[in-house]
Formats: sequence, C-alpha cells, structure tokens
Amino acid sequence: MEREALPLDRQLRQETLFARGRVYRFGQATPLEKLTLPVPGPEIWVKREDLTAVKSYKWRGACNRLATLTENEAARGVVTASAGNHAQGVALAAKTLGIHARIYMPRSTPRVKQSAVLLHGGEFVEIFLSGDSYDEAVAAAREDEQRTGAVYVHAYDDLRVMAGQGTLADEIVLSGHGPFDAAFLQIGGGGMAAGVSTWLKTYWPEIEIIGVEGDGQASMKAAIAAGKPVTLENVDLFCDGTAVRKAGELPFEICRETLDRVETVTNSEVSHAIRALWEGLRCVSEPSGAMGLAAVLKNREKLVGKKVLIVVSGSNIDFLQLGLIAQSQGAANQASRTLRVRIPERPGAMLELLDSCFQDLNVADFQYGKTDADEAWPAFTISADDPLLLESVSDKLDASGFAWEDLTGAVDIAFRAIPLRSDLLRFPAFLRLDFYERKGALHDFLGQRIQGNANLCYFNYRQSGERIGRALIGLDFPSSYERDALLMTIPSHGDGYRLCEPVDEATMKRLTTQNRS
Repeated sequence: MEREALPLDRQLRQETLFARGRVYRFGQATPLEKLTLPVPGPEIWVKREDLTAVKSYKWRGACNRLATLTENEAARGVVTASAGNHAQGVALAAKTLGIHARIYMPRSTPRVKQSAVLLHGGEFVEIFLSGDSYDEAVAAAREDEQRTGAVYVHAYDDLRVMAGQGTLADEIVLSGHGPFDAAFLQIGGGGMAAGVSTWLKTYWPEIEIIGVEGDGQASMKAAIAAGKPVTLENVDLFCDGTAVRKAGELPFEICRETLDRVETVTNSEVSHAIRALWEGLRCVSEPSGAMGLAAVLKNREKLVGKKVLIVVSGSNIDFLQLGLIAQSQGAANQASRTLRVRIPERPGAMLELLDSCFQDLNVADFQYGKTDADEAWPAFTISADDPLLLESVSDKLDASGFAWEDLTGAVDIAFRAIPLRSDLLRFPAFLRLDFYERKGALHDFLGQRIQGNANLCYFNYRQSGERIGRALIGLDFPSSYERDALLMTIPSHGDGYRLCEPVDEATMKRLTTQNRS
C-alpha cells in the first residue's frame, strides 16, 4: 500500500525540523531585540534578519533548498528569479556547495543588490537582467529552465524554501522571550509568513498572526478574498521586496489557515516605521523589512499592554532611496500639514502671516514663486509635536481673514514645482542663505534684514534634518538703487544666518525665465 501523503501543514513542520540540520552550515542565528518606543504602546520584540550575511532572511530558504539537491540535480545547475534578496541567498548557497546558478533579475534591480549577488556567489553565479518586473524575470528564468534542464529554485512557492524561512521562527521559540500575544509578518509571495506562522502556531496556539501587505501590492489579501491566488493588475514598487503580483499557491494554502487577518499599510506608514527602527535600534531597514512595525504603529493604541513580535526581513536598500525616505512626510517625527495661504502681494505680508498664525509651529518646507501682481499663494508644510496645535491653525487663519487650502500630499508640492513669472519682477535679486535650524532663525532674518521696499518674490526651502537649513530666496525691488543698496549693506554673517556666494547671472536668468503664464 502507498503511504498516504501528509497534510501540507504537517509536511511543512517536518521539513522545518529537517532544515534545522542544514541551514546553519551557511549562516548563523540572528538576535531578537526589544524595541522601546518613546510613546505608550506594546512591548515590541524585533527579529533582526537584517544582520545576516546577505542582509535578509532569504538565505534560509535558498540554502535549505539547494542543500537538498541530488547529485544529478546539482550537476545540472540551478536557475532562479529574484528582485534581489532571494538571489543573494541562492548565490551564497551556490558558492558554498559548488553549484552553478543563473539568476534573472528585473532591469530596475538596485545596483547594491546586483553587487551583493556577485560578492556572495563569485564565479558560481551569472546575473541576467530581464524585463522591468519580477514577473518578467520569472518568465525568462522559466524559459531557461525549459531550455537547459536546470533546476528552478522558487523564491517562495516551494515547501523546502518555506521550511528554511521557518527556522527563524524556531530561533524565536528557543530564545526564551516568548510567548507573544501577536506577530505581524510582512507578505510578498507568502513564503516567510507561511513558514513562520506555522511554527509559531505550533508552539503558541493562542498567538494572533497578522499578515501585513503594502497598499497596492496586497496579493495575499486578494487571494484569501477570492479563495485562490489571483493576479493583481498593478503593483506598487516602493516596498520592492514584497512587490509580488500573485501569492504563491503553497503559501496561500498555509496562510489562509494560520493568519488571523491581513492588514495593509501605506508607503508613508512604512517610512515612519523605518525611522522608528533607526531611532530605536540603529537599524537601517529596507521598506519591506519595516512593514510589520508599520502595522504595529498603526494599531499602537489597541496593542498597549500586549507583547508583539515583528521581523525586520532585510536591509538591502539603495543608498539613494534612503534620502528620499528621510525627506518624506511619512518619515517625519512630528505630525504635519501642507497649507497654501493667500496673502496680499506687498512688503511685510509674509512676516505678518508667520507672526499671526504660524507661531509655535515648525516650518519644515516653504515654497513660493510670484505669479500674480496683487496676491501671493505661498505653500508651507508645518509640523508640531501636538496634532491639536496643527488643527488650530485652520481657526487662526479663518479668524485673521486668510483664504487657505490644504495641499497635504499634493503632487506639485512633492515635486517642488515652484512657478515664477519673470514679467512681474522689476529689479530682482536672489540670495542663497544658510541658517541654524532653531526656532525663530528664519523669522529673525526676514524681520531684521529684509526691510524697506524689498518684496519677497521667491522662496525655496526644505528641512533636511541637518543642523543647518538652506534656502534660496528671491527679492524684488522698485529700483536698482534699492536692490544694490541692500546687497551692499546686508552683512554676510548675522545672528543665526550666513549668506553664501551671490547667485550668478546664468542662474538668475534661468529662475526669471520660468513660466510666464
């Protein structure tokens, strides 16, 4: 008689036990650390998979899978597709085992991930950039599999890959820090969530498991709703490590039984979580690695008094992306709003607005270009520790008679599209200004140094997190005499500020020949 096949969840548990004896040939266990937030919330424990040799958990599944290849399979070599992290795991295993691997990656894969694959795999790996998405890379890798007979190593839809990822949960159980009330697990194809949730539920049946996906890439949530994996038409790529159009068949079968629910988080919430990890643990997470914490922070008040678990699944982030995340509103440590306010186009009007309505607030971004002879519409991004203080600005503006509109999240603000009509300018001058990032420094410069008939016609400033703020300021004068007099008499250094070198004529011309309509 043929032995009856074990149910999938029992197969996964069994394979996870076997994986215990394989994966530590390739890497070491990772620490479980406590994250303390500056505000009331749950007790948060963080599994630091970003500290592995490949800076993600993906080495576990890839190494476990390659370690089970037969001699014949190993001789044929392996082929895979990856957005970056799985590829590094395959490369590490291939070099250690002496197996040749061909790795297909989207053409948009960050250089840091491509370089890491070559570093870990050496002469045993080849990289092929194919297509603009993970799915197109998969198609190319599958074609290679059919053409060459190489063994395809799936990033998540494979029992032994899932079991390898489950070893991180085994380390959590053995750590002595459990049990936990809840675990928030990010989901791409679902391999890690399936392996980890199965193991955690085995030892702590009462634990609540919450799957976390990004808005615009919630393939597992769609699969559970439909009763089977379905293909998303569009996928948001901000959290590139979890940007999967269709959940894996095997992970879906597991996750629909082990997950208590699936939540989604926004890119802004993920950016905030990345900052929280940096400030609490000095951990630099890639966007997908911070999704679990983003969901915890989103539910912080409901989780007070609970003990929760998250996994920082990776830190393979492009250096340039770090700057964009740090400057995003989501990463801000304070609540913020962007407001566009109408003021009369006359000297001193901007200062009156700052004095009357924005007092005690932090101006994190200031954009303005003159586009009308009679009225100005400067845009301010303001922030404060107290959200109620931000809300009170609306009442202050109304009471002072200012027309205004909320532009929080507006595209033109995000891209700093600052129009300026040169035909409205008479005798302009542009100043590059550095000032100390302290309360009142910019206000004092405008109030003490820009006097007389000088009229503000342009302002471009964004808080960067440095001790020094930098701004490009345009002033317009009724006569060349008044302009030259100010430029000759204004000190290059003053209380809290420093004027940089003058804006050259070529820059002046470019600034004053912008949109004339």
